[in-house]
Amino acid sequence: MKKSIFKPVLTYFILGAGALTMLIPFIWMVSTSFMGELEVYQFPPKFIPEKILWSNYKEALTILPFGRFFLNTIIITAGAVIGQLLLCSMAAYAFSRLRYRGRDKIFAAYFATIMIPGIVTMIPAFLIIHAFGWINSYWAMITPAMNSVWGIFLLRQFFMTLPKELDDAARMDGANEFTIYWRIILPLSKPALATLAIFSFMGIWKDFLWPLLVTTRMEMRPVEVGIAMFHTIHSIHWPHQMAAAVTVMIPIVVVFFFAQKYFIKGIALTGIKG
Repeated sequence: MKKSIFKPVLTYFILGAGALTMLIPFIWMVSTSFMGELEVYQFPPKFIPEKILWSNYKEALTILPFGRFFLNTIIITAGAVIGQLLLCSMAAYAFSRLRYRGRDKIFAAYFATIMIPGIVTMIPAFLIIHAFGWINSYWAMITPAMNSVWGIFLLRQFFMTLPKELDDAARMDGANEFTIYWRIILPLSKPALATLAIFSFMGIWKDFLWPLLVTTRMEMRPVEVGIAMFHTIHSIHWPHQMAAAVTVMIPIVVVFFFAQKYFIKGIALTGIKG
């Protein structure tokens, strides 16, 4: 009996310690956002500020044009997520529901590109964007984000779990491929689409390096690049930077909180059939 009690207690203790360790950077970030500039450098460090400075948030969001940064991020994220859902679902439909010679080999070759680090393709992608004249434009940040090998894989796996009889019955009723895709497959794939939307939203919202490369004007930069602008050559204003970081993180937390049931269901269903 003792062993049966000890084992789950030890498991929960280890999991709780791991969760607390993961939360420490978040706690430090929130705590620092309320501190004074000199208080951050005190030793030993403190997690509870001597005086809560709400003014850090007001100053952080007004020193730089964060209203414009947020608008840019919303436009980029919305355009990229919608485009990714559309393009990935169409590609996944072609790789899972259509019958043609070499389909699985083509998908395997395409899926193999997921092993190529993004940093390797960044320079060629930049040269293409520059050739199109898209530097300092929304297209430079939306268009590359609309492609996702992992997104196509996720949706393909889900589409393959849907009965083929649905397609055959629709074709007998005179439906074409687009009608089957739009009217039958997509409505049945809401959990997988929601999962992809959440992952895409989080990845695009917090993207930093690519927007930094393709934007030079302040009015075109998203929030992640804006946060980095609190760094100067000689100093870093940590309270302002952490206040801005907490503000930027709120939409991700809210989206995940309200959509987590689709996230969990989608992850569970996409691995049923390979």
